[in-house]
Amino acid sequence: MRAVIQRVTHASCTVDQQITGKINQGLLVLLGVEEEDTKEDLQWLAQKLVNLRIFSDEQGLMNKSVQDLDGNILLISQFTLFAQTKKGNRPSFIRAGKPDKAKPMYEEMGKYLTELLGKEVQMGVFGGDMKIDLLNDGPVTIIMNTKDRDNH
Repeated sequence: MRAVIQRVTHASCTVDQQITGKINQGLLVLLGVEEEDTKEDLQWLAQKLVNLRIFSDEQGLMNKSVQDLDGNILLISQFTLFAQTKKGNRPSFIRAGKPDKAKPMYEEMGKYLTELLGKEVQMGVFGGDMKIDLLNDGPVTIIMNTKDRDNH
């Protein structure tokens, strides 16, 4: 799994002029699922997301997590995070999980994050033509890949 995490003041997702998810302070998480991703990848990433200390404390240091702030998460599926661009000018998405694999993983991530955060995680629409509006705070943007984790 790959995730692009943005610290936001607010963010929303709109599909067909309908808002499907909207948050104030928190994290906008763009999530890409790969065919070989496992439940362990999902659980590891979810734990990282809710505990990632990228919000300022009283001294202005990044010492607080979205959980510490009682912040929110907007989770958006994004297969394009697996774009391969080495050859030609048209990206290949061959490494992205097929919908029958990726959609259940995306939905499970939403449920697991809701459980960990103790409040409803806002979602986009898998496979939908989503319009994302956000105000990146900082800007702070972090890229994570479950293949880079230390398995010890």
